[in-house]
Amino acid sequence: MVPPLLRALRPEFLVSQHGCDTHWLDSLADLRLSIDAQRAAHAAIHGLAHQVAGGRWLLTGGGHELLHVVPRTWTHLLAEAAGYPINPTARIPAGWREYALRRTGRQAPELMTEGARAQYACFESGYDPADPIDRAIMATRTAVFPEHGLMPMS
Repeated sequence: MVPPLLRALRPEFLVSQHGCDTHWLDSLADLRLSIDAQRAAHAAIHGLAHQVAGGRWLLTGGGHELLHVVPRTWTHLLAEAAGYPINPTARIPAGWREYALRRTGRQAPELMTEGARAQYACFESGYDPADPIDRAIMATRTAVFPEHGLMPMS
């Protein structure tokens, strides 16, 4: 939904919110994304910033799962923004893992990945009327797109 609207609006800069609440360990949003899916979303938004705003991109975010999610997601995000994406199979430095164990009493992950699929399905690739998220996207498109001279997908 967002790419065609951004292309129509042609913003001077892109502001994106990258809270880690979308991760499967966070029950608040219940969106069940992996670190890998979040990483793919970061790359897609970065690409949009270059397409529509000359690469001008302001990142915001937050998160609750401070051992398994936030450090990896934000490291991937900042590396993507800097133009140096991290290989998802990279090992997390032993020094940080030791520090995390001392501070939390829990083992930190060993890799920057969860080994999940690292892509997401674009809404345009298939609307599922049985999916409540797809229905919400379609309702938003129907309400917003005509205001900007765009037609929602039927």
